[in-house]
Amino acid sequence: MAGKEQDVPLNAIRAFVAIAREKSVTRAAKELGITQSSVSRYLAVLEEYLGTELLQGRGRGSELTDFGRLFARTVSEPVDTICFTAQRMRRRARTEANRIVVRTSLSTFAYTLVIPHLPAFSAEMGGAVVDVMSSLSLPSPSDGFDVLITRDLALVEPADQWEIYNEQLVCVGAPNHVSGKGRSILQTMPILSVTSRPDILPIWLRAMNLRSNDIRSGARYDHHYLALPAVTRGKCLLVAPEIVVGALIGEGLLKVVPESIAASGMQYRAYAVDRGGNRELARAFCRWLARLCIMYPASRE
Repeated sequence: MAGKEQDVPLNAIRAFVAIAREKSVTRAAKELGITQSSVSRYLAVLEEYLGTELLQGRGRGSELTDFGRLFARTVSEPVDTICFTAQRMRRRARTEANRIVVRTSLSTFAYTLVIPHLPAFSAEMGGAVVDVMSSLSLPSPSDGFDVLITRDLALVEPADQWEIYNEQLVCVGAPNHVSGKGRSILQTMPILSVTSRPDILPIWLRAMNLRSNDIRSGARYDHHYLALPAVTRGKCLLVAPEIVVGALIGEGLLKVVPESIAASGMQYRAYAVDRGGNRELARAFCRWLARLCIMYPASRE
């Protein structure tokens, strides 16, 4: 139609991105699963649209023009992002309806409590599949998940919320080091620190009416799940959320230092986002998780 702005040739742009990445029309055709002549036609269409050459011949080979390199740098990442996102969402849309994605900022909580009990949830929900991802970054509405489990991240989109756990801190050590000893062990055995939770030791020390020079400082670890093997096998102590060490206490791998439990004032929450692909299953998961957290830990003496 005369006077109508010509549509952007998106398929031709995708073919050009493949050419730029593979540095070959032939290899680009193989990557895209189309013929070499089709890729060449796409290239011609894009060059006509842009009004300039993108590829120039050099003997048997060819390379991008200066404009072609600039255009490739500009469009390659957005095109790859679009293709990846579309493929991921297409795969999810084609999977069975009985599936959700759970995102959490609490990696040790997921590792020690949530994931080991997922088979029970799956059985309860008729074979439901739960995908789990961990991220400390603030979620955005474009991120693909159905449930968020967090302690410190704010969710700014419509969602149902469950308060699943009021965090309690506890000091633990290997039974052969802790058994039969009182709080005096805090002065003789080093306490590990976890850099992802720098608030834990100061909060716990205040609750215990202790100062930093009343304890021995030990090694530093990024996360609690890295520190747990060290404290179960080594001559050291760890102050951690009671719920993430409860199973190890129940198995006899850790023992609580007497009178060392204190509230941190922080709360774990679960959100079932309204935009999720399976809202009812997401809500069922959050209700199940709240029940699970009531059951655990069984670490108090």
